[in-house]
Amino acid sequence: MRVFLSAGEPSGDHHAAALVRALRRRRPDIECVGLGGPEMAAAGCELVADLTQLAVMWFLRVILNIHRFVELARRAERSFLDARPDAVVLIDFPGFHWWVAWRAKRHGIPVVFHCPPQIWAWASWRARKMRRLVDRVLSALPFEHEWFLARGIPSTLVGHPFFDDVGKQVGGRGDGRNPEAVGQGRGPRLLILPGSRGQEIEGNLVSLLAAAAIVKARHPATTITVATLHERHAGIARDAVAARGLDAEVVAGRTRSLIALADAAIGVSGSVSLELLAARVPTVIVYRISPLAFIVQSFLRHARFITLVNLLAVDDPIRPTRPRWTPPRRVEPADPEAVYPEYLCTTDASREAAAHVIEWFTDPAARGRVVERLDRLAADVAHPGASDRAADAVLAIAGRPTKLPAATRHERAA
Repeated sequence: MRVFLSAGEPSGDHHAAALVRALRRRRPDIECVGLGGPEMAAAGCELVADLTQLAVMWFLRVILNIHRFVELARRAERSFLDARPDAVVLIDFPGFHWWVAWRAKRHGIPVVFHCPPQIWAWASWRARKMRRLVDRVLSALPFEHEWFLARGIPSTLVGHPFFDDVGKQVGGRGDGRNPEAVGQGRGPRLLILPGSRGQEIEGNLVSLLAAAAIVKARHPATTITVATLHERHAGIARDAVAARGLDAEVVAGRTRSLIALADAAIGVSGSVSLELLAARVPTVIVYRISPLAFIVQSFLRHARFITLVNLLAVDDPIRPTRPRWTPPRRVEPADPEAVYPEYLCTTDASREAAAHVIEWFTDPAARGRVVERLDRLAADVAHPGASDRAADAVLAIAGRPTKLPAATRHERAA
């Protein structure tokens, strides 16, 4: 049996690697090949090319790299022709992966989308493309599973693979600290998470460090740590920390262990919010974008929040936002129903972010209320085993290259 996998970002590389390991546990003879990154290669996947080097966002940057994406899509198709896979598994990264899915389908190869693109949030019109090009979606979130099913897209709810890695934390705080004990006998620990993409760091790091500086001024004993994905980003962060004169440590490649030690965090939106949920870390989300991007997203977005934890915490996560013809002139208040206060903004939100952290460090009851909400939410959604369930679904399709039966009632209730 041969499976082709493709992942275009560091997080996708990580999830694909976990899926490769789960597949190999079930079928030691399986051949895994594809586009991805170093984690997939380490898990035993033969790489056609490293796609993670092209993790870009926003329209202009995609256009500037279009020739590279075209060549990678052609290389994927050549791989299909050289040794036909029994299934093609795509992990997020939708723009490029539609091209790969189209090439697979025209050769009659079943296509599975693991950790599917969030078209329910940004591009609901792509449901037609999903139905045409994808044989089955492996949904990570309960509400997206129901959304796909309602639009006639076969879906299996496997859960989010982030919870496979943080399963030991799901029962509560990894170090057993009580929310009321924060700051007793030591200074509180604040974690800054500027994102995994250079573009995110460029747009948000200055505001995040400004917020940390405000917290430090109010609580001088606070220990501040900036967590980056790798040393290249760490160098950028160290320069920014030095330019501000902030007493903060920058650490690369240890985000998960740093989350386990944090009393609070300020970071950009992304899947890392699920790790923060699993560790029960009160967090403020800040995502600064250009005025033009703010206007465009207001017309496209159909999700109430930009943070996965907040979407999982409310009963009505998917609904259109109010279109805006002009960007806000000031930072708008956070939605009080959000577990993690979030600010999608075009101006500096450092004061607003710092105010939440200062409250958590000053008022144990306020911080305790956040942790209690995180406890209840984690009990509902933070279940490990997503990669194993995904592997079972992939093998079912690879072993029978026709569509799986429609989702069962059990899948709907899972």
